[in-house]
Amino acid sequence: MSQLTLHDLATKMAEIDFAMLSTRSLNGKIAARPMSNNRDVEYDGDSYFFTLEETHTVQEIKADATVALTFTSSANPDGAPPLFVAVEGRAELIREKPAMKDHWNEDIEKWFSEGFETPGIVLIKVRAERIHYWMGEEDGEITPE
Repeated sequence: MSQLTLHDLATKMAEIDFAMLSTRSLNGKIAARPMSNNRDVEYDGDSYFFTLEETHTVQEIKADATVALTFTSSANPDGAPPLFVAVEGRAELIREKPAMKDHWNEDIEKWFSEGFETPGIVLIKVRAERIHYWMGEEDGEITPE
């Protein structure tokens, strides 16, 4: 079994646009929702997602910054197994416009009509603490530094 590096994994994740972001809801249950990473996968252990201040997601992260992400690639036409990635990490809420601009992608303007200047917009940064991946019979774990 080969062990992927973080860079190798990022290369394989390049075509995965959506992740499921899981938080602990205010009533203690697990809440999950799809989030676009805007193909922002020059992956160094950080993932970025845009949302709005008034969402449950933001309120849940304020209460408990421990989160999980799951990524799944599409089936491969050549028969190779899909890639599954599970990330455990901590979320940070970023409201500074320069940081948002660094991760902005025009494809998400359909959700944020005024771009990263949309009132109440928040950038969620998830810093991975543990990453586990599976590709068919190959699997491994990466602990970013």
